[in-house]
Amino acid sequence: MLTLTNFIKKKPYLIWYVKDYKSLSKEAIVESVLNYGDFSDFKGLISILGIKKISRIFKKQLRQKRVNYDLKIINYFKLYFAKYA
Repeated sequence: MLTLTNFIKKKPYLIWYVKDYKSLSKEAIVESVLNYGDFSDFKGLISILGIKKISRIFKKQLRQKRVNYDLKIINYFKLYFAKYA
């Protein structure tokens, strides 16, 4: 089974600014995949964490004071998670 750390190691273009992948939180990986990944990266993340967990992480991040998502990304995934999660 593919772990989250192994998943992100295979996709260095998503988190190019980090060398130690083991120190990344689930939240950081979800944010990078949603912001910079394509749909196949997103499907890979779903296979590891599940759509409901990703949705919870995304919604929690939106409630924070500082949000790093682009407005188009926020809109798309709000609609996506409303329908599929």
